[in-house]
Amino acid sequence: MLAGIKRMQEVLGIQDVEVRGKNVLIRVDFNVPLDKDFNIMEDTRMRESVPTINYCIDNGAESVVLVGHLGRPDPKLDGQHGSQFSLSHLVKRLERLLNKEVFFAHSLPMAQTLQVEHKHPVILIENLRFYKGEKENDPEFSKQLASLCDIYVNDAFGTSHRKHASTYGIAQYVPTKVAGFLLKKEINSFAKALANPLRPVLLIVGGAKVSSKLTLLRNILDRVDKIIIGGAMSNTFLKALNYNMQASLVEEDLIQDALEILQIAKQKGVHVYLPVDVVSTAHLEHTDQVQITPAQDIPLNYMAVDIGPATSKLFSLVIQGSQTIIWNGPLGVYEVPLFSRGSFQIAHSISNTYAFSLIGGGDTIDVLTRAGYKDSVSFISTGGGASLELLEGKILVAFEVLDRRS
Repeated sequence: MLAGIKRMQEVLGIQDVEVRGKNVLIRVDFNVPLDKDFNIMEDTRMRESVPTINYCIDNGAESVVLVGHLGRPDPKLDGQHGSQFSLSHLVKRLERLLNKEVFFAHSLPMAQTLQVEHKHPVILIENLRFYKGEKENDPEFSKQLASLCDIYVNDAFGTSHRKHASTYGIAQYVPTKVAGFLLKKEINSFAKALANPLRPVLLIVGGAKVSSKLTLLRNILDRVDKIIIGGAMSNTFLKALNYNMQASLVEEDLIQDALEILQIAKQKGVHVYLPVDVVSTAHLEHTDQVQITPAQDIPLNYMAVDIGPATSKLFSLVIQGSQTIIWNGPLGVYEVPLFSRGSFQIAHSISNTYAFSLIGGGDTIDVLTRAGYKDSVSFISTGGGASLELLEGKILVAFEVLDRRS
């Protein structure tokens, strides 16, 4: 894990190359949530890209071309899409963030035309996932992207684990390929949490499934001192300890894996904390049928939907005694207000510490936002799947193709 992080830290950044007079293409992560009227609901990912874009503008780049994706359009349509996933909805917000005119290109040829017709333009190209060549990492599509630039900059950490044309294939056809400020900041933050952390190190994992974090739990046991497991995934661990979880979500086929993780953690001296009491209900829709009980006494046909007050206090004490905290996954069905208290309490406890806190995963960030503690943690990763793969000890493929220090 540490060797991989160190290798990723060695990639060259935008400040290591001369951008003056060059056409620069930046792979950004503008995959932001939109409401039904295509208004941007949360623009953190766009804001995080601004330093890299402004650096290129301020240092005399001939043109700055931005490419990215939005949502999951059907690649079989190959360019024939409606407005639901169009990046055109982001132009006005981007202009406000940059305080500069942004030209929108419906196609790659149109972007080339805009480069010629305007002086030092900032150009946003339509959703790359409208084209099947993007996700297929098609060489011809990669060449078309490469023809737009002299320098390729990857600043999209959220897609850096994807071997797509704009994150991987393009690098083969561009002489200079470097990381943007966000990409460097992300990898340096993970290095701080995993390579040279202040101890004790605490990992908090939640969410619905053990299966999505099984590799993470196995690989990180050598790097952390304590683990808190909550959310629906804790049900499988409690079931492995012979608790009757009644109607709670349990991954029966992973009970043995959960038991093995608990045994390995014990052998390595890693303290694992599970819920001691839970909030349970018979129906998510009928919040009048709610009980708080010890984790081993869930009522018949009830399901655990949040950690209980005793567990919140226990977990908060564990958090207060930690110097480095990594959190990925909510600890309950936080979308329902009555079942959000446990996750909100964890967010509050983390915000109240002096520990270095690294938060990853879209749902976890949503919890922080709803609880009002988004600005009270050390670092929020913009990548869900990418941050998970980093924690699993993998080298993200997008880093493999960037120039690095010899």
